[in-house]
Amino acid sequence: MDKLVITKKKPRGTDGYKVFSVRIKDETVEKIDHLANETGRTRNELIGILLDFALENSEVATNS
Repeated sequence: MDKLVITKKKPRGTDGYKVFSVRIKDETVEKIDHLANETGRTRNELIGILLDFALENSEVATNS
């Protein structure tokens, strides 16, 4: 019979992710939850996808 090999858990913060809290309007949470239900993705996955998209498609306006 093969043995079950259990690897050591990586310390928190070494997996490339950070955990933090953020305040979001109820209306925004409802929209995210609706999108989660439609796509089968978790709220956390969607927030990550949406933030990545926003950051990649944002620019800082220059004062003229």
